[in-house]
Amino acid sequence: MPPSGNDDQERATTSVSNPNVNVRSITLTVIAIVAVTYMLQWAQEVFIPIVLSVLISYALEPVVLWLMRLRLPRALASAVVVALLTGAAGYSAYALADDAAAIVADLPEAATKLRESMRRGRGSNGTLESVTKAANELQKTADEAAAAAAPPKKGVQRVEIQESAIDVREYISWGSANLLAFAGQAVLVVFFVFFLLASGDLFKRKLVKVVGPSLEKKKITVQILDEINRQIERFLLVRVVTSVVVAVATWIAFRYVGLEQAGVWAIAAGIFNSIPYFGPVIVAAGTAVVAFLQFGTISMAVFVAGISMVITSIEGWILTPWLTSRAARTNEVAVFVGLIFWGFVWGIWGTLLAVPMLVAVKACCDRIEDLKPIGEMLGD
Repeated sequence: MPPSGNDDQERATTSVSNPNVNVRSITLTVIAIVAVTYMLQWAQEVFIPIVLSVLISYALEPVVLWLMRLRLPRALASAVVVALLTGAAGYSAYALADDAAAIVADLPEAATKLRESMRRGRGSNGTLESVTKAANELQKTADEAAAAAAPPKKGVQRVEIQESAIDVREYISWGSANLLAFAGQAVLVVFFVFFLLASGDLFKRKLVKVVGPSLEKKKITVQILDEINRQIERFLLVRVVTSVVVAVATWIAFRYVGLEQAGVWAIAAGIFNSIPYFGPVIVAAGTAVVAFLQFGTISMAVFVAGISMVITSIEGWILTPWLTSRAARTNEVAVFVGLIFWGFVWGIWGTLLAVPMLVAVKACCDRIEDLKPIGEMLGD
């Protein structure tokens, strides 16, 4: 016998009148989110290579399929693609090694120029100097008041420890250790990408087998997985193409201007281009400092930074919207929140992977009935 309307109303009234159930559910949800966030942060050395490998395999899958149309076996096509990618990355690193070494060698001279320019800036009377003097006087007054309130004991000498603002040697040692760790993880990523590409639709077939014996369910599952794969592959391929375009355009522009080590800054512009909002600003600020130290004028620093911002703006406003389908776009609030969250969890890697992961989640939510509200919230 089907339940009557009175029974449904009674259950709804009971659930509303019992706030303990809602409070318990919210508490458990918050605890689960905190636990997952801590796990992602604690085991980032495991999760980052896995996520990076999956995204790279999605981006390279169309190339593998194209080689398979040329009658190459999947394993051989995957090996060729991974070998070409590794070779290109290795050659780029070798070709830019001298420029990178030159940047490191010029750091002492650049620091000297920057210190001299800062000293010249302090020598001129202005608002900044007045504010600094006022802050110093206030600090002295506060120190004298504190000393008067708590006089030192007899026989005890007051000791003041001054720490350096920036320990450059510590940062260099930290960077060298991270570089070695990055090299080890890069090797793992290369092998993992190869295995993912060589396996093909292995996991899709296993998932189809798990959903049940119904032919209709299997068919729907295959369609959903194919649509998700196409959307993610298209988005990642677009990101790779736009990053290459930004890198090449930046290299040409910087070479024309005469900026030293233009290739290194072009690669940096292509990589940081995948970080919305913050990436172009970081590259523009870095190139502005380098241009100021090289040319010695603020106008050239502004000009070089403006070139970088114009290139990334054209890519962000024209090229990417033209190449990316509307289904793969996410709204600005979701992207900003994703950048903050993944930047907190995984640092710089989190900011680089935040948008691709967000698009992958949206693609899955758009094709799964129970998760469509989440996809709608993330959509443009």
